[in-house]
Amino acid sequence: MTEIDSWLDRYEQGHQGLTNPVVYWAAVPMVVLGTIGLLWYLPVPEEFYEISPLLNWGSAFLMAAAVYYFIISLSLAIGMLPFLLGIAALQLWLAQSPYPQLGVSVGLLAAGTVGLWLGRRGPGSLRGVLQDFQLMMIGPAWLLSVMYKRFRIPF
Repeated sequence: MTEIDSWLDRYEQGHQGLTNPVVYWAAVPMVVLGTIGLLWYLPVPEEFYEISPLLNWGSAFLMAAAVYYFIISLSLAIGMLPFLLGIAALQLWLAQSPYPQLGVSVGLLAAGTVGLWLGRRGPGSLRGVLQDFQLMMIGPAWLLSVMYKRFRIPF
């Protein structure tokens, strides 16, 4: 069993009994967006600016996630690139917009957390939400793998 199969199987085992999969599917990207937004908002060392004005904790996390996706599965990594680039584009826009980046990120994270809980509601749902945070970047890859299976795209 490959590493990606192991991660996806572990994630899928914890998501067998979703009470509301539609809400859950919407909540996973919101949690990721909110978390990346909070990382994007954190102050960075001066050395980051010397490397690139776009380098911050959020963009570094996205780059590390992209590298990891490429290590575990080329086809899933290619499929995840638009999602990761979309997150980066949204965070760049939000940082320049009149909307408070911190407030929007906290709101997305809170709404996503509630969505995760509503999608799981039942015994052990709080523990499941905590596991979702632990496996936060596997969640979007799992959602993509479900779509890949539906369209018979190998990964």
